[in-house]
Amino acid sequence: MSESFDVLISGFGPSGAVAANLLGKLGVRTLCVDRAREVYDKPRAIALDHEIMRIFQDLGLAQRIAPYVDVFPASEYYGTQGQLIKRIDTVPKPYPLGYTPTMTFTQPPVERELRAQAESYDCISVALGTELIDFHDDGEQVSARLRDDTGAERSVTAKYLIAADGASSFVRTKLGIALEDLVFDEPWVVVDVMVNEQGLAKLPKTAIQYCEPKRPCTYIVGPGGHRRWEIMLSPDEDPLEMQKEANVWQLLSRWLTPEDGQMWRAASYRFHALVASEWRRGRVFIAGDAAHQQPPFIGQGMCQGVRDVVNLVWKLARVMRGGAADALLDTYQVERKAHVTMLTTRIKEIGRVICERDEAAAAARDARLLAEAGGVVKTITRQEIVPPLQSGLLDGDGASVNGTLFPQPLVASATDGSALLDEVVGGGWRVVVDDAALLDGGVSAAVRDLGARAIVLTQHASAAATDSTGKPAVVAEREGVLAGWFARHGCHAAIVRPDHYVWGVAADNATLAAKLGALIGALG
Repeated sequence: MSESFDVLISGFGPSGAVAANLLGKLGVRTLCVDRAREVYDKPRAIALDHEIMRIFQDLGLAQRIAPYVDVFPASEYYGTQGQLIKRIDTVPKPYPLGYTPTMTFTQPPVERELRAQAESYDCISVALGTELIDFHDDGEQVSARLRDDTGAERSVTAKYLIAADGASSFVRTKLGIALEDLVFDEPWVVVDVMVNEQGLAKLPKTAIQYCEPKRPCTYIVGPGGHRRWEIMLSPDEDPLEMQKEANVWQLLSRWLTPEDGQMWRAASYRFHALVASEWRRGRVFIAGDAAHQQPPFIGQGMCQGVRDVVNLVWKLARVMRGGAADALLDTYQVERKAHVTMLTTRIKEIGRVICERDEAAAAARDARLLAEAGGVVKTITRQEIVPPLQSGLLDGDGASVNGTLFPQPLVASATDGSALLDEVVGGGWRVVVDDAALLDGGVSAAVRDLGARAIVLTQHASAAATDSTGKPAVVAEREGVLAGWFARHGCHAAIVRPDHYVWGVAADNATLAAKLGALIGALG
């Protein structure tokens, strides 16, 4: 008789491990399988953003991974004559989500922490050295066959299958799900070096995009002595030859010599822009690289995969517990596919700026960018590039704030003076108001029916009040982030989803009551 689980996760990389952690925290019986027994010991992803750090905070991991994370400095774009043509940086303090908006990190130790945390939950089982070799969805459950690296096979069943099994996804391939090509296909070699003090003294302090037709290149400042180069190859260059160490050091000779550091990794890639045509097939879902691949120019690859599983897991849990109809699961594809497609399109356009190989076209690009900036390069923020959710489980009133990330300000804390909002009031559905009167009448009952937490923002309390009896939490923020947010959006209440996206806003008690009623109805 096969063992039964609520969820089977194929792939225990970053996306699969985050999904396992989220399910573990919710008490969902889950099996994770991965053909590799160890975390890959070389860095692939190098960037994450404040949305993802907020998720790691939700999982209790922010402090444990902090030693492996650093600030992502400004990215400066230099044109054909070595002149500055574009600059991307982060928004200024106070940071809207409580963290530096963009960071670099060292993937192997962060991934090990994710795995260790997932394995700490009693409801999470992990089978390493094990791969999914077949599955069948009969409409009631998914039956799966697994094989470990000794050749032993076993059968399991699960209510749902999440395939976070990488770019060559077995699950996506077996289902015959096509990848839609957003038309980007360029050869690059990615080089990671642990640079010593002598070498660091030679290198730029900011990230650089060398938009030079002869050899477009990206330079990234990682944590500690970790530095990355992404170097575009020419059509006549053999990618396998170009990733050999002697050739890589030749490519790096503009910056370093072999005496300046130790090569950690050199790998040839074709940077693609691909999005799966389907993200759900019955009880099977694909996520992460199985669902999309994008060029790396603003470091969103891993972030996208984490967003996928964060979007999916709370919906799965709510449906399994009878708090929503199955149709809620269809919003996973609606929301994530549109978001990924829009962001990938924007990343692709940034790539086009960097990758121009024609001298005349590159010179014209430089002149155009400088003219658009009025002759003085203005800094844009990376956060302007990442879009909000456009459709799905959102209020239909057309407000531009719907689908954006709700802020996480620093608030007063009864224990140590101040803490981030989610640390004080927790996660899940939240209804946040700046006037307790908005919770009068039927609103409090609707909040309970939603399974949400009511939070009152005040400017006067000296400490945050938390309560487990269903009464509102009362918080006083330290830097005016939320007060400014309410003022900018002309509202006094926000309905916030478990993944921190704004479902909708209201300006008064009656509107808030009506919107909560509509949301409860939409969940079915």
